[in-house]
Amino acid sequence: MPFKVKKKILKLKESSTLVINEKSKELISKGKKIYQFGFGQSPFPVPDTIVDSLKKNAYRKEYLPIQGLPELREEISKYLLKRTGNDYPKENILITPGSKEAMLLIHLAFNGEIIIPAPGWVSYEPQAEIGSNKVHWLKTLRSNNWFPTSQELEKKIKSVGKNKNLILILNSPNNPSGTTCNNLMELAKVAKKYKILILSDEIYTDLTFSNDYSSISKFYPELTFITSGLSKWCGAGGWRLGFLAVPKKLTEFLRSLKSLASESYSTVNTPTQYASIEAYANDHELYKLKVRAILKAVGNYVYENLKSNKILIAPPQGAFYLMPEFKNKKYKTSSQLCETILDETGVAMLPGSDFGFKPSKMLTRLSYTDFDGFEFFRNVTNCRQIDDEMIKKFAPNVVEGVSKLSNWAKNL
Repeated sequence: MPFKVKKKILKLKESSTLVINEKSKELISKGKKIYQFGFGQSPFPVPDTIVDSLKKNAYRKEYLPIQGLPELREEISKYLLKRTGNDYPKENILITPGSKEAMLLIHLAFNGEIIIPAPGWVSYEPQAEIGSNKVHWLKTLRSNNWFPTSQELEKKIKSVGKNKNLILILNSPNNPSGTTCNNLMELAKVAKKYKILILSDEIYTDLTFSNDYSSISKFYPELTFITSGLSKWCGAGGWRLGFLAVPKKLTEFLRSLKSLASESYSTVNTPTQYASIEAYANDHELYKLKVRAILKAVGNYVYENLKSNKILIAPPQGAFYLMPEFKNKKYKTSSQLCETILDETGVAMLPGSDFGFKPSKMLTRLSYTDFDGFEFFRNVTNCRQIDDEMIKKFAPNVVEGVSKLSNWAKNL
C-alpha cells in the first residue's frame, strides 16, 4: 500500500527563501560567481555579551517550562512595555524556537480566516494553509509604502464577512519591501471597530532606520499578538529563539498554544534561553545603532544605484530589503525574470509572486546583506561617516551585484 500524504501538505513547497539560499550555495560550489541577494539573513556578529552568556550556560541541560524560562519572559515583558507602552505580563509570553514557530502555533490553534497585505512574507500563507485557515490577500500600492489604507482594510473585512473570525497579519518594517507602516493608528481603529485580531510580526522593528519602534499594539493592545526574536536585530538566526506575546483577553487561547508546544517541540533549548536574558535585559543600543547605520547606508547605496526609468523602487526604511520593479515586455512572470537575471548576471533574487503578488507583476525581493558583517561592523567607528568608499571596501559583492543588475536592466 503506497504511503499517503495529506492533500494540503502535498500542495506545500519548500520555503523559497531557504531554497534560494541552498541554490546559491550550490552554484557557488560549482565555481559560478553568485551575488546572494535572495536570502534574508543578518550578516552581523551576535553581541559579545550575549555570546559570553551562552558560553557560561552551555552546561545547562535540564528541560525548562513549556512556556519558557520565567526570568526570560519577565525581561521580554519589560522590553515590550518600554517599547510599546503596553503590559504583556510574563504569564502571557511564550518562548518559541524562532518567531516562525510562534506564528505556526497560532495558525494551528486558530479557527478562522486570515487577511495578509501583499507583499507579505513567504511563510504566512503556507502556515495558514497548514492550519486550514483561508487566506485573503489585500493588495497594496507603492504610493502608500506597500501597506493598506484604513479604507482598503475596511473594504476587505466587509467583503470577507465582518462577522467572521479574522486575523490581520502586519509586518513593519516589511519583508519583502523594506518599508514601514505610517498609518498604524488608522488601521488599529478599523481593527477595533470590527474586533478582529492582529498578528504583529515585529521581527525587524528594532531595525527601523528612523530608530522609532512603532507597534500597532500601541493603539490596539487588547487584541494584538506580537511575535519577535533574536534572528534579525541580534544576528542570531541559527539560535532559533523567538517569542509570542499574547493579549490578556486571550489567555485561554494561550493555553491551547502551550498544549501544542508541549506536543511538538516540548521546550526551547535551555542554554539559549539563559543567554537571551542578556539580550533582552539590556538595550544593546550602541550595537543596534551601528547595525542600523550600516544597513541604512548599504540600502541607500543600492537604492541610488538601481533607481531608473527601467527600475522602480522605494527607498529603504528598515530591515535589509528592497523591492525593485522592472519595466519590461519580455518576461511573462516574475519567476521567469528572476531565473533569467540569475543565469545572465549571477544576481539571485526572489520573485514577487512568492510574496502575494500576481506572477505577471515584475517585482522582486532584493536582500542587500551579501557582505562580511563581522568585518564591516568592526571597522565602523563613526556611524555618520559610512560613505560609498567604505561600502565599496566592505560590501564589494553588493556593489558589484548592483552594478551588474543595473547594467542588465538597461537592455529591457
